[in-house]
Amino acid sequence: LLGYLFIAPTIIGLLVFVIGPMLGSFGLSFYKWNVFRPPEFIGLDNFERLAGDTRVFVSFRNTFILVVMTVVMLESLALALALAVYRMANKAFATFLRTAYFLPVLLSGASVAVTLGYLFNKDFGVINYYLGFLGIDNIPWLTSSDVVLFTIALTTVWRNLGFTFIIYLGGLSSMPGEVLEAAEVDGATGWRKFYRVILPLLSPTILFAVVTDVIKMLQFFDEPFIMTRGGPGDSSRTVVMMMYESGFGNLDFGYGSAIALLLFAVIMIVTGIQFYLSRRWVFYG
Repeated sequence: LLGYLFIAPTIIGLLVFVIGPMLGSFGLSFYKWNVFRPPEFIGLDNFERLAGDTRVFVSFRNTFILVVMTVVMLESLALALALAVYRMANKAFATFLRTAYFLPVLLSGASVAVTLGYLFNKDFGVINYYLGFLGIDNIPWLTSSDVVLFTIALTTVWRNLGFTFIIYLGGLSSMPGEVLEAAEVDGATGWRKFYRVILPLLSPTILFAVVTDVIKMLQFFDEPFIMTRGGPGDSSRTVVMMMYESGFGNLDFGYGSAIALLLFAVIMIVTGIQFYLSRRWVFYG
């Protein structure tokens, strides 16, 4: 009984704040409801409407492009920084860098989006101001459909890099030192040591970092909502933005719930594929 009492707050929290809303969203997806009128059961109409809604598919395309750009930059930069800090002989400076890299994670997505939105402004942004010294014309970071997704990806990478960096640094710190020493004795140095020894030992950490980052980035919302409102046009509108606008903008909670269920299914499928493919490259020995 004492054990159940200890885990009761966590179980109650999961039931009230996670499982309950998920079941509620599943039920709402079969209804038409705008809060002011009683829910009206409409069966699969929301899902039929979803299948023909081109804006939803555009938002999924934007989300996947953002996920690919963001995750590639996050994993490569975080791993490179973690390796550099891990090899530093000056421990005090390494501790300073760990803190500096992690600080943006503590900031809210809204504050980061507002601040970087000003920095990326085409006319009076600091970034274009300094690029002008290099002879580069003002870049429409937030107003061009060709550039806006890259701008949002950069903003997201800056805010989330510290979290992935700490994961990789923890993985590097937990690697068995005797294995690395044995590799050096056998003549493995530089790139060969990294590719043949460090990467296989780090593969479980890489899998964890990639899976968590992909799940997080599939739920893009703060940066595109605040910086561009999904524009120009729908070029930066994400799935969660569509869900939010349907439910809280148009008060069509049934349709918003249907979008949420589709996103949930996509996240589960993508995560399952990642774990399936991990059998070929993750080393647990």
